[in-house]
Amino acid sequence: MRAVILSFIFLVFPALAQDQLTAKAWLENMSQALHQKQFKLSVIQLQADEIRPIIYMHGVVDDTEVAFLEHLNGPKKNAVRVANTVTYLEHGQQAYSIRAKRIPGVLPEALAGNIDELEAGYQFVLGGRTRLAGRVGQMIRFMPRDDYRYEAAVWVDMETYLPLRYDVVTQDNKLLEQVLAIELFTFDEPPSLIEDAYKQPWPAAMSPSERQDGQNWQFDWLPAGFKVIVRDYHRLFNSSQAVEYVALTDGLSNISVYVARKGDTSLPEELITRNGIAMVTRDVGKQVEVVAIGKVPKAALERIAEGIKLK
Repeated sequence: MRAVILSFIFLVFPALAQDQLTAKAWLENMSQALHQKQFKLSVIQLQADEIRPIIYMHGVVDDTEVAFLEHLNGPKKNAVRVANTVTYLEHGQQAYSIRAKRIPGVLPEALAGNIDELEAGYQFVLGGRTRLAGRVGQMIRFMPRDDYRYEAAVWVDMETYLPLRYDVVTQDNKLLEQVLAIELFTFDEPPSLIEDAYKQPWPAAMSPSERQDGQNWQFDWLPAGFKVIVRDYHRLFNSSQAVEYVALTDGLSNISVYVARKGDTSLPEELITRNGIAMVTRDVGKQVEVVAIGKVPKAALERIAEGIKLK
């Protein structure tokens, strides 16, 4: 009888039901909403001194997810996702497609993924509620379990469970990055732009780069929750020399590692910080140098760079 009464109360007063949700349950509802909802989200992305207004649209057509992203400032820079294929439409370049589950560059892919995978590196903590884009958002904090990543927070719309704001802050509480919604609209049916994007004959996805002469670099140590998502062997911009490239992520934070023979390429020699991105260079033996780059504390980059070995 008690369960029936509680179910009736939560049905009549949904806010009471939300008060019973754990931080993880909020995140799981958000992940589900990002896959299932038809919506248009206008955001401002702040990174150091850069401000980028962006429009992101999402819908489901014939059981297939379709998304569209548009940068409103500067040269044309759009992207379309149909299922797991993302096509880039940029000024002065031929359209091309890659395999990807989300359009990168706005919100971390993990917010629409399996929330369980974030628990190795973060604790989920409920924060307060605030008004954003004319809506009420519930704050959930991602508290690092170690000193090798930064704290983050997301504000989830109490009506739709879609994200209204995402912040990354440093260990001394400085804002490193913010994505802030200024408008959010939801629809019962997919917007016409989404339906049109679904029908377009986009270019086929490019094959992954072949690692010619690539070598098997391994890590003695990675922060908990970090894993390798890309291994590549390619040439640096404006250089005829190729380097090994490894991409790491814990779902929220990303790290890039480059490995090159000394003298083949001109790589940085000092730790620098620009737009919140740290860079560390380390020698591996007498012939090889490693550069680790990421929006994480430098201690993480130092340990990663020092622990890479050829196996």
